[in-house]
Amino acid sequence: MPVVTITAPTSLPIADVLRGYVALTKPRIIELLLVTTIPTMVVAANGIPALWLIVDTLIGGTLAAGGANAFNMVIDRDIDAIMERTKKRPLVTGVMTPRAATVFALALEVVAFGVLAIWVNQLSAWLAMSATAFYVVVYTLWLKRRSKQNIVIGGAAGAVPVLIGWSAVTNSLTWTPVLLFLVIFIWTPPHFWALAVRYRDDYEAANVPMMPVVASLRRTTLEILVYSVIMWALTLLIGPIAHLGWVYAVSATVLGGLFTFYALRLHNHARHDRADVAEAMRLFHFSITYLTALFVLMAVDVLVRFH
Repeated sequence: MPVVTITAPTSLPIADVLRGYVALTKPRIIELLLVTTIPTMVVAANGIPALWLIVDTLIGGTLAAGGANAFNMVIDRDIDAIMERTKKRPLVTGVMTPRAATVFALALEVVAFGVLAIWVNQLSAWLAMSATAFYVVVYTLWLKRRSKQNIVIGGAAGAVPVLIGWSAVTNSLTWTPVLLFLVIFIWTPPHFWALAVRYRDDYEAANVPMMPVVASLRRTTLEILVYSVIMWALTLLIGPIAHLGWVYAVSATVLGGLFTFYALRLHNHARHDRADVAEAMRLFHFSITYLTALFVLMAVDVLVRFH
């Protein structure tokens, strides 16, 4: 790996420092996690849960995810300095020291556990801590720099918020949250690999074995397609298991079909093992829309039937 230089911290305006600490938490990723949590709580409650429970769960989940992301940036600051996509992250530009970022991450986790354990329940609190531990230790420290399956296995951490949302309402877990977990778990590789096609050179320069770096684009896009079909099947299975109605059934069918269509197009454009960045990014952006729409419409289904 090339030798990189990370800018030493300097005196900065307080607003810039605050923005740097917010950036450490990767707020755009957290937004997507929360989009799956609230609808899961609606399904678990067969209606709208108490507002205080939603707020406390979201606060605890946000802090836990933010802490995990901050730990990730501390550990990955060397490769972040190499990659064009990440070279402006706060630890690379010197907004704060790694020590300060580590203390910040640890503080977020402590507060997150307290919020969930005191105002939600113990199960949700421990699920949140397990997600952080998995993301930091299993994905960031172990798999990310060693295995092409890094995001496949590591993606489990990003699927835990649905378990937290369900347990917040019921203080238990059933087959429905397990299936929701599996949907996000299977969704993560095609979502992330599509982005990795776009930034393949970045990952190669940083010596990170993402699938598009260590496998042909033809193989990568085929795996994206296979995961997309499996995900589609899982979403259709959720309907009868969770006793959802026609709104969800139609939504899951149409959205899954569109996702698979975009994955198939990407695979077809990789016929000669050349990257079609436009197609990859089209799938990446749709994958975000897909997950948001699937979970929102799942909640709509419940509210339409029970009100």
